[in-house]
Amino acid sequence: MGRRILVLGGTGTIGRATVRVLVSRGHEVVCFVRHSANISGPTKRDDRARALAGAIVRCGDVTDPLSLARDGLRGEPFDVLVSCLASRTGLPADSWAIDYQAHVDALSVSKEAGVTHIVLLSAICVQKPILAFQHAKLAFESVLAQSGLDYTIVRPTAFFKSLSGQLDRLQRGKPFLVFGNGALTACKPISDDDLGTFLAECIDNEERRNRVLPIGGPGEAITPKAQGERLFALLGREPRFTHVPVMLLDVIIAALSAIGRVIPALAAKAELARIGRYYATESMLVWDPATARYDAHATPSTGTETLFDHYARLVRGEAVVERGDHAVF
Repeated sequence: MGRRILVLGGTGTIGRATVRVLVSRGHEVVCFVRHSANISGPTKRDDRARALAGAIVRCGDVTDPLSLARDGLRGEPFDVLVSCLASRTGLPADSWAIDYQAHVDALSVSKEAGVTHIVLLSAICVQKPILAFQHAKLAFESVLAQSGLDYTIVRPTAFFKSLSGQLDRLQRGKPFLVFGNGALTACKPISDDDLGTFLAECIDNEERRNRVLPIGGPGEAITPKAQGERLFALLGREPRFTHVPVMLLDVIIAALSAIGRVIPALAAKAELARIGRYYATESMLVWDPATARYDAHATPSTGTETLFDHYARLVRGEAVVERGDHAVF
């Protein structure tokens, strides 16, 4: 049965994949996007419409509840809110404005429009929160769980775009960069299309209601070293690695934090360095508090496309990497 669905964050790669699946399943989809929303670089309204084909595109300010109600919902009834919205940088001000407050406002406004179910794209890294954006996401998850509405909170592992940024380096003859021995972390990456399908399925799957769902892609957990080895094999070259000590990040963070007390711009760079260190040292897998270890076997899998399938398509020129604001990761 088709539903009326409001989508936030529809112009990102995961949002677009989710919208495609929702439209294909016969839902009436309304995407509320920023006036200046970019899709793979500077775009016009027509470009957004093409990227979100089959959906109704409405523009406004997601940080303004009045705009969301007036320009997005327009007094119309909706059944479901699907949010793929996330802060662009992960910096504290951005995180609390988008990951928390914008979602709190969207919850309130959509409730008034008759929404009874919210599907939220979160992140698996909130299991061990030490960063601002993680605390902001968790704060809204708590509000959502106590809202009285049905909810589905989806916490995916790593995305393909986050793990594909070094291909250009390798094609230019440079080594693959890893932290430590290259096996400090592991993840079960998931493609945009597989994640979009999973999110769309949450609408009609009663077993996914009122649950927090970690999810990864198909196959075994992959270390950074294994990622590099596969890319070199696809390029027909011998593997070459540069091992970066984690301590170097600690030194950079300490220096930027100290100077950041005087120069605010450097304080922001220190936070970005903390984010980088987190991803360099923490696996994107289910955390088992009983053993204080990440558990690949406890991390559910879905979908059909593996990261290595994606790498092969990139090398053949059949795909491109849209990293955008997430290039820092």
